Amino acid sequence: MIKIALLIFVVIFFAINMGASGIAPTFSVAYGGRLIKKKLAALLFTIFVIIGALTLGRGVVKTLSQGILPKEYLNLDVALIIISSATLSLFLANLLAIPESTSMVTVGAVVGTALFFKHIQLKTFLWLIPMWITFPVISFMITFFLYRKIYPPRHSNLWLYQKIFCNEAKLKKLAVLVSCYGAFAVGTNNVANAVGPLVGAGVIKGNIGLALIAPLFGVGALLFGKRNLETFGKEVVPLGLVTSNIVCLVTGSLLIIASSLGAPFPYVQLNALSVFAISCVKNGHKVTLNHHITKKTFMVWTLTPLLAISVAYCLSSLFLRR
Repeated sequence: MIKIALLIFVVIFFAINMGASGIAPTFSVAYGGRLIKKKLAALLFTIFVIIGALTLGRGVVKTLSQGILPKEYLNLDVALIIISSATLSLFLANLLAIPESTSMVTVGAVVGTALFFKHIQLKTFLWLIPMWITFPVISFMITFFLYRKIYPPRHSNLWLYQKIFCNEAKLKKLAVLVSCYGAFAVGTNNVANAVGPLVGAGVIKGNIGLALIAPLFGVGALLFGKRNLETFGKEVVPLGLVTSNIVCLVTGSLLIIASSLGAPFPYVQLNALSVFAISCVKNGHKVTLNHHITKKTFMVWTLTPLLAISVAYCLSSLFLRR
């Protein structure tokens, strides 16, 4: 009973931290463009995360529950170690106000445990790692290409600015709708990070777990999401009506594709590289790469998955038997 109570506590804390991190790549564009307030952003984020989890979340749950560590090695103790390790890594990123990928820290924690048991299913990584590399690059390239057509203003695209000026009210509504689309994409992928290890351990069934854990994302977004919203919504590059729609449409679509393939995917990386693409068009590549947020972001992205692997391996060595 103590272990179960501890597992429930850690899962709740993990989901809240995921919500705090996940709201940034979805509503930072609308928030940074001053189109929506934080409370409404958190409410809409919660609703669409739940919808996304219940519609397309099961494939990612399957990958995390049996695609990396064989299912026979998953039990209550292992699930507790995996989620605790991922939570610690994600909490560190939130303290630094850098949105981190919940998928990468979760996969890192599963990998750390799998390394302890010396049973890791490498075939999963033969398709997962190439996706992790290529999709963010695609996100950057598509965003850069689209925004380069619009900015800077020149004779060939002045008609676009006339259209934007005439339809500003509609674009504001569209920006919020597209942010909801991004929240839906988060729900299809990230809720499974907490549910997958529990399903693999036989603690809960997939659909029930998705329904119970998804609302906790909204709690985290409301309580702890403001700093992350401001980091990507304002500090990297000011985002407006056009950029908000481009970023969320590109990144949300790529994440939904990944979820439909059952891939735990770093949506935060997709979104950040899309935002960096906007910055590169406006400010140039050199200014963007030298920005303190850019440097801090890549450092955290590198260290936290490694921390998750290390913590999971150490905890497994202390509390588990082969």
